[in-house]
Amino acid sequence: MVHIDGITDKNTIHDNIMSSLLHKFHLLQTNGVLNSGERLSQIKYSLISIANIKESSDIEKVIDEILNGETVILLDGTAVCLFASTKGGEVRPVSEPATESVVRGPRQGFTENLRTNTSLVRRIIKTPELKMEKFIAGTKTKTNIVVAYIDGVANEDVIKEVRHRIKKINIDSILDSAYVEELIEDNPYSPFPQIAHTERPDKAAAELLEGRVVILVDGSPFVLMVPTVFIQFLQSSEDYYERYIFSFAVRTVRYFVFVVALVLPSAYIAITTYHQEMLPTPLLISVAGAHEGVPFPSFIEAILMEITFEALREAGVRLPKPVGQTVSIVGALVIGEAAVSAGIVSPPMVIVVSLTAIASFAIPAFNIAISIRMLRFPLMIISGVLGFYGIMLGLVAILIHVCSLHSFGVPYLTPIAPFNWSGIKDTIFRAPWWNMKNRPELISSENLQREKTSKPGPSK
Repeated sequence: MVHIDGITDKNTIHDNIMSSLLHKFHLLQTNGVLNSGERLSQIKYSLISIANIKESSDIEKVIDEILNGETVILLDGTAVCLFASTKGGEVRPVSEPATESVVRGPRQGFTENLRTNTSLVRRIIKTPELKMEKFIAGTKTKTNIVVAYIDGVANEDVIKEVRHRIKKINIDSILDSAYVEELIEDNPYSPFPQIAHTERPDKAAAELLEGRVVILVDGSPFVLMVPTVFIQFLQSSEDYYERYIFSFAVRTVRYFVFVVALVLPSAYIAITTYHQEMLPTPLLISVAGAHEGVPFPSFIEAILMEITFEALREAGVRLPKPVGQTVSIVGALVIGEAAVSAGIVSPPMVIVVSLTAIASFAIPAFNIAISIRMLRFPLMIISGVLGFYGIMLGLVAILIHVCSLHSFGVPYLTPIAPFNWSGIKDTIFRAPWWNMKNRPELISSENLQREKTSKPGPSK
């Protein structure tokens, strides 16, 4: 009997294989059963009390199964072996997601175990129409990948494209779902993410019910969801657990802080450098007085402060949690105050950088927040050269690029461009559930109508 300690379940091996063999093997041998040509079948059906037992004579397949957590049973004099499903070992328990915490909603999160993750999804969607297809990628790691979708709801063309792209993966290792994301996305040179990910089973289930395809990767708690549109990155699971009026207010704030995180430093540079007439006279005098004695122009101030803040943020992430938060907060306060006291930067610039940082933290999706942080620096440079004219050129270039993006055949700005009324009901504002009777048309082209719901109210 061959297995690898640490990736197999010892209790299953002891109770269902070893105990049965030790207690029953001698009995069958004395009866002469094992001397017949069916001795392997007798072991398979009479001695081992595990349901999922397979046979194989391919040595390569046997090695792969051992490395995948199976237990292989070899019988002297027989060219065929048995392997039983005994996957197990130490795994992280199901806990609340660290990156997508909510006030109201389920507290379960995906883990690094693929079987646990698929079971979490099936506990939510209890229908035989939920299909899961298994793939293997990585010549060395042989990582298991599961593609999940709801038959009759998901777009068949998207499912075929997902299968095709995963089968084309030719790499030695898949260590996280981020590897798969980078290898199957439409435009790898774009700063904008074209595939969304989540740690929440309820969010993955909601995307499946809308007609999307979910990709689960063994060893990663982050599952991928395709096709992806831009508005997904500004939505949170909590939007659907609170009343729709509250969701509209929160989403409005998110779209506002998204613009602030992208444009605020550039706008400050343009106003203080080229367009002072746009400020009210008292505010202009105050800003000019605060900037008096600072040896650098606003552009250099902004670049220095943004780079310093990015370095502090990175240091806070890399340090241990109890120390990292303290270093980030104290470092920002001390360095900001010291820089102002030394006359290197002006107080308004510290306020602008702080507001920009707060706005970037308010964006729900971390991957789109990284994109905004990257695009902020080119906008600052072009605003320092051309002022507001440069900012408008930069924003138009970003908009043209975003309009050209697709995710598995679906336009990135759906349902805004191309415009779709049923999809607009779940963008900046969320319509009440009884009013969202159809699924997004460009996402699910099969079964568009959800179950009919009636408007709530008192009985007559």
